[in-house]
Amino acid sequence: MIRILIDADACPVKDETYKVAARHKVPVVVVSNSPIRVPQGPLVSRKLVSDAFDAADDWIVENTGPGAVVITADILLADRCLKLGAEVVAPNGKPFTTSSIGSAIATRAIMADLRAGGDVVGGPPPFSKTDRSRFLSSLDETLVRLQRRQF
Repeated sequence: MIRILIDADACPVKDETYKVAARHKVPVVVVSNSPIRVPQGPLVSRKLVSDAFDAADDWIVENTGPGAVVITADILLADRCLKLGAEVVAPNGKPFTTSSIGSAIATRAIMADLRAGGDVVGGPPPFSKTDRSRFLSSLDETLVRLQRRQF
């Protein structure tokens, strides 16, 4: 069964996800460490996990696999989900794939080393309308592809 799992605590595209999921009639699970409002309806549910380190990530990994679409900006969570056969889309609309995840992990490690060494390194660019539009398109394409595979 196709479903969407959102790593929700810092996700800027929850509302967009709900809209695309409703259009495709795909259930969404919003996973967070703190209470988050979700729309009322049969397709959206909320999973509140403990505030332990990586509790939301661990729950998502335990409940993912082929047919799941994970929405996250967390590169290490994306890697774990890809290894289990899930589709992973970042909030900026760029899909994580088995081909691209190694490079993303390496870049993350380099940036962490630079920050640890005291080098001033900027964060990611601000979230933009282009990112939002790319996300909507990418999520829609991913769901269409998964729905075609089911038949």
